[in-house]
Amino acid sequence: MPFDRFVPYTFSLISVQKNAPALSGVYGLSNAREWIFVGETDNIQATLIRHLQETHTPLLERGPTGFIFELCFPYNRLARQERLIQEYQPVCNRHPN
Repeated sequence: MPFDRFVPYTFSLISVQKNAPALSGVYGLSNAREWIFVGETDNIQATLIRHLQETHTPLLERGPTGFIFELCFPYNRLARQERLIQEYQPVCNRHPN
């Protein structure tokens, strides 16, 4: 089952501060070509801001331009994250062979 929302928000500090809640959930980062990463966190907004502040990471090297999120309770975040990873196959969640 895909993310609840289909159109991502712009992955910028202003957009994250305006649109991402400081609540528990899962989130995805993408660009026009691919899904880059799907994660889970206690605080979606704080985690996305941390990603924006990172430097020289595989995630940022892929050039994320959008984010999407879904609120969910802490007890089912990991299961939901795994389901979304299976569905979207984000490049930074792939395990090396």
